[in-house]
Amino acid sequence: MPRSLANRTSEFLDNPPPDREADVLRASIAALRDRIPATWTVEHGTARNPAPDAGFEAELRLSAPDGTAAVVLIQAKRLLNTRDVPMALEALQRAAKGRGGDEEVVAPLASRYLAPATRERIAAAGAGYIDVTGNVLITVGRPSLFLRDRGTDRDPWRGPGWPRVTLRGPPAARVVRALVDLAPPYTVREICERSGASTGAAYRVVEFLEGHGLLKRQRYGPISAVEWRPLIERWSQDYGFAQSNTVQMFLEPRGLNALADRLASQPDLGYVVTGSLAAQRMAPYAPARLAMLYVRDLAAASDALGLRPAGAGANVALATGGYEVVFDRTDIVEGIRMAAPSQVAVDLLTGPGRNPSEATALLDWMADHQAQWRR
Repeated sequence: MPRSLANRTSEFLDNPPPDREADVLRASIAALRDRIPATWTVEHGTARNPAPDAGFEAELRLSAPDGTAAVVLIQAKRLLNTRDVPMALEALQRAAKGRGGDEEVVAPLASRYLAPATRERIAAAGAGYIDVTGNVLITVGRPSLFLRDRGTDRDPWRGPGWPRVTLRGPPAARVVRALVDLAPPYTVREICERSGASTGAAYRVVEFLEGHGLLKRQRYGPISAVEWRPLIERWSQDYGFAQSNTVQMFLEPRGLNALADRLASQPDLGYVVTGSLAAQRMAPYAPARLAMLYVRDLAAASDALGLRPAGAGANVALATGGYEVVFDRTDIVEGIRMAAPSQVAVDLLTGPGRNPSEATALLDWMADHQAQWRR
């Protein structure tokens, strides 16, 4: 009976972490053998001990029942970040092209653990991968074979003394917003100055994003490029309008047009509009049914706007929290203070109903009009 994914993965996780590339290689070959059909075989090829500069650590011969075979060249890395994938693949693919013979050559990267973004980068390059937790992607044209399996989406060997970096919290939000809103090049110090984030927070976020291939930083130099759209999408995993703030629902009985009139008549009120109402000025999608606002004081804002607390039928959501960055780089449109497009996009991505579709339309608009919103 085939073993379950949990059982197969636990065989790796119950053992000490593979701290050497040789350990990663052995575990990766075992993972490959464990997943091929029972009638197939995996044996070492002619290069049992490749030269140090060969570009791979093991050569295997993968044989089908009819005798056809493919060569598998594996490059093993103890740790592999997304930013290191192109260089690793270049060496591995060069080795694959340089190998003679009529058999197909496949060249997967192997590591102790591969993050989702790293696996996506490898797959997008048309290559395969194996990690010790059980994440596997191997495609062979002849003999025909497709292997795909899933292990874990978090490094199981990241101990309690090694905190997991995320994009949660106000400091990270300040850095993310600055990286998206401001057109590079710029240094990390300049990001600190223009975002108001601490130096430590800025470097942690920049290193995290660089490792995930979401920005490029010159060696000992400035940040030269930011993948702003994937960055907003990645930020939405750790930040959300409702998830990261205190939100209360209200009713404006006269409708959202009346709310807009009230907002325009109170320039000193501490608020900023986000969500569908803010997106309409850039990428109209459909008439807004829910107004989403950040406010500095829930009670004061609801009183000033004449809103009634409501559950079902509410058409206004007021949010407040520790994210002062939502009030940065806003625009006044017809007397109403609107959030920056980057903030609107992440709020729609994490919103209910059709909000994610509205986010896609807004992100498309942002891609076509960068000169209008990146400052």
